[in-house]
Amino acid sequence: MTAPIPTSHIAVTVPEVMAALKYSRGKVYDLIRSRALPSYTEGRCRRIPLDALRTYMNNRLEEAA
Repeated sequence: MTAPIPTSHIAVTVPEVMAALKYSRGKVYDLIRSRALPSYTEGRCRRIPLDALRTYMNNRLEEAA
């Protein structure tokens, strides 16, 4: 079982996004490339701000409604 997204963080890793959304690594990177999910790199590590992840999920919920 995967752990939920840590709420004490301000940015999460790709594997954490994968676990939270139940998406594949490729799907997450597709979202990043298409700029649907903003991210940044710190050295060789890719990070997704939690606010960006919440915005993406809210947008998806609005589209589905």
